[in-house]
Parts: sequence; C-alpha cells; structure tokens
Amino acid sequence: MTGEGSGGVVLSVRDLTVEFGSGDGVLRAVDGVSFDLAAGSALGVVGESGSGKSTTALALLGLHRRTGARVTGRILLGGDGPEGVDVNALDDEAVRGVRGRRIAMIFQDPMSALDPYYRIGDQIAEVYRAHSGAGRKAAWARAVEVLDRVGIPDAARRARARPHEFSGGMRQRALIAMALACEPEILVADEPTSALDVTVQAQILDLLDGLRADTGMALLLVTHDLGVVSRSADEVLVMHRGRAVERGPVHEVLRAPAQPYTRSLLEAVPRLDAPRAARREPGEPLLTVTDLTREFRRPGRGLRRDAARAVDGVSLDVRRGETLGVVGESGSGKTTLVRMMVGLLAPTSGRIVFDGREITGLPEKRLRPIRRDLQMVFQDPMSSLNPRHTVGDSIADPLRVRGVPDGEARRTARELMERVGLDPARHDRYPHEFSGGQRQRMGIARALSLRPTLLVCDEPVSALDVSTQAQILELLRDVQEDYGLTIVFVSHDLAVIRQVSDRVAVLRGGELVELADVDELYESPRHEYTRTLLAAVPVLA
Repeated sequence: MTGEGSGGVVLSVRDLTVEFGSGDGVLRAVDGVSFDLAAGSALGVVGESGSGKSTTALALLGLHRRTGARVTGRILLGGDGPEGVDVNALDDEAVRGVRGRRIAMIFQDPMSALDPYYRIGDQIAEVYRAHSGAGRKAAWARAVEVLDRVGIPDAARRARARPHEFSGGMRQRALIAMALACEPEILVADEPTSALDVTVQAQILDLLDGLRADTGMALLLVTHDLGVVSRSADEVLVMHRGRAVERGPVHEVLRAPAQPYTRSLLEAVPRLDAPRAARREPGEPLLTVTDLTREFRRPGRGLRRDAARAVDGVSLDVRRGETLGVVGESGSGKTTLVRMMVGLLAPTSGRIVFDGREITGLPEKRLRPIRRDLQMVFQDPMSSLNPRHTVGDSIADPLRVRGVPDGEARRTARELMERVGLDPARHDRYPHEFSGGQRQRMGIARALSLRPTLLVCDEPVSALDVSTQAQILELLRDVQEDYGLTIVFVSHDLAVIRQVSDRVAVLRGGELVELADVDELYESPRHEYTRTLLAAVPVLA
C-alpha cells in the first residue's frame, strides 16, 4: 500500500440515502451514509452482498438517475466548503460534464463496460474528446498515452485491438486508462479485481497504488475482499444493510474491530496461514487420469501443429473421500481438465479411469449411466439453472430423466432443498427470486440429486462475499461427510483452496507443475510458479 494521502478533501458525502420501490415495497439500499475522501488517499468500502456498497458507488456519479431510485443527501465534489459541487443538485447535462472529468469509475466486468464492436483506442479517445473538445488526432494520441501509462505493451498497436482480443487483466487496464484519460480527481473502483486471478490482481492493485502516488488521485475501492482492502486502502468503511457501521484506519479496524459485524466478516475470511483442521486418511484412487491432453483448433487453421493445447500431458489421481484442490491462473487448463474428468469434454489423448473402469472414448449411450456418479457444481449457477423452471423442478429434473416418478422426484427435491439450507416451501419459486448464495445452494442440491460419488466444484464461491462463501464451504464439508463424497475443488483463491483441500494440484499453461499434500505445498512449495502464486495473495495485516 502507498502512503496515506495528505491532500485536501476532494469528496464529502453527507447523509446519503438511496431508495427503490414505492408504498409498502420501499427498499432503502443506502441509509444515511456520510464520509470524506482526501486527495491521494484510498478508502475501502466493504460489506456483504446487499450491504449497499455498490449502490453508494453508483450514486457518487449520479448513475441512479432515470432508474426510479430516489437519492437524497449531498455528494460534494471538492469537499464540504464553498468550492464543493453537489452532484445531486446538478442537472443531467452538468452531471455528464463531471463524470470522467472530475470523478470516474471502473467496473467489475470490463466486457460489460467496453463496446465489443469498437477498437479500445477509439473508445478511450471518444471519452477524452467529449470532455476536452480535442480533435480526433489529439484524442487518439491521448488514448495511446494512457494505455502506455497503465502498462499495455506496444500501446500504439494494441490501441487498435477490440476488447475480445485483450485478456481479462488487459481489459481491466484498458478501463483504468479510459478513466484516467481526463485526469479525474477521484477514481471509484467497484470490485475491480474480483474476477481476476491472484497474479493479475496484484498487478492491477500495484497499478492503482502507483497512479495514486504519481497523480494525487483519490481512490474509493469497493470490494468484498478484506485482503485487498488491507493491501491497498488507507481507511476502511464497513457497510451493513445500507448503513455505515464502522470506519477508521484500515489496520486499526482490521486488527481490532469495534463492531460485532466487522468481527464476523473477519472471522469468515479464509487465510493462507490456517491449516485445514480435519484431515482424512487417503483412500484408494477413485479417478485416475494418465497423460491427459486436450487440444483446441485455432479458428481458420486446419493443421494439428496450429492447435492450442489447453491441457498438456497431465497425470494424477483423485483418492476416494478426499478433496483435491486445483489451482492456477486463468488459461492454466483447470476448467478443461475437470470437464474431461466428468465426461463433459473428450480428451484429445490420454486415459481416464473411474472406479476401476476406463471411461475414455466411451460412446454417449454407455457413458450416460456413469455420469450420475460424476456431477459438477458451476461458478455461475444461473447458467446451469433454467430461468423458466422453478427451483423444485430444476433439482428434480435429473431424477425425472432417470425415470424416477414425478411425485418421488418432487419429494426428493424438497428434501434436498432443506438439506442445503433452502426453505422447501419456496420450491415453486424461480431462480431470479433468490440471492447468489441461495442459487449456489440450488446448484449443489441439483448435483446431489443423483447421489454422485465424485463432485467437481468449478470456482463455486468466487463470486460470493466472504460470509456467504464461508456458508457454502461449510455446506460442502457437511454434505461430503453425509454423502461420502470425493470432491475436486477448482479455484484461483489459494486461501480457499488451503481451507478445503487435502491435496493440491497446481496447473500452469496446461501442465501439472506441482502436486502435494496441502500443508506441505503451502509451507514448502517446490515449484517457483507455486511460490509466485502464494506471494501474490493479498493477506490481512
């Protein structure tokens, strides 16, 4: 973390309230929040999903206008003095004038903020022209300049690329460049690193720290990751149900929180230095992969030598009753590997043996009965739940496909809902009526409906706040014991992997670079890449 800002106040928020709905259905998402932000400083805003932190961030730029929200209170750019400009008192045109120029924002998902049809440089140049009145040539030069400033290599050439040609980390850098184009006093970053692996996350946080030090820009960092706040913020504001429940210097609050809610958040954070409490005796191999390889042909190329090798000669076993953690950066081959394990993707070469039977290359008809023992829980449950089906039907569908009578399937679905902590009385509701954590419980219930032997969990908690994440991890531990499950758990969060795993496999560029007992790997990693991953994890001070 860079040093604390010592400049004057550039943002004063006074009694900010944001409400949605009307009559008896009013939701007060933000309830009387006040804080100041000084030039060059960084304020971390933390809390669970629904705490109001993102709603607060959007209000600072007047982004709730024309949404039906009612925003009251004062948002003073320049501080609570004669020079302060109240965003809430400005008309729409004036608000558009201060966005980007005085206060700018970067979002969690850069693909939703960048137009897929236009070149990166054109999108940045357009923002600069809108606020500066510069000509096209000068605006393009400015776009290249800020892309270079945020560490995009060969910026003059890459400015001509479109968003899909950038990696996730490069797209986030491009958004930061866009925000910097007009040299704003304040940068609001809403979960800017939650979708990134640890090494790229560290690079983005280093970039933000460096920009603060170089420009005097103030940073408001919205995140559910307390390790990120500890690393990159000077002060922290803790929100709960729309209210600010605690605020102070980051290390004071995180070391000695005054409020029970803050303490509960800290207790839920998985830690690198906390070895797994309960260890299992290793059983015989349940699933073995040998020299497993998967290639994908590049578009427009027909020769095998032009194929991209996503998984490259991986050999390992998964022992009955254990949890095998699988880690690595984006593009390391984690998801491709586990999809081959459960038969969702055929390997290019190699062997897969499950419960003593080779399943490599089995035709679909012969593989289908085996799949009931191989189930998967996905990162985004909404992508695996039919939005037009009720929760009960989504959980019962795999049973109906296997010929279970409808009444029995529905009874089992209700029992599973109760087992995973969902109210069985809500079985006729639809997925969109539930929170993210509740939808993940649905995904687990659906995967358990066929009583599998092996459960593969692909980033099942990466989109959840720490409290909900802790609840889902506890649920997985419980159902593992109750159902005698073997689990393969994929994550880019090394602290979570340490908490849940018995052994850990580390992938890099499709290759298995290390496989070891969890405590051995974390305390004495053998491979340089493993050491690099561990060193990049932000930890609580």
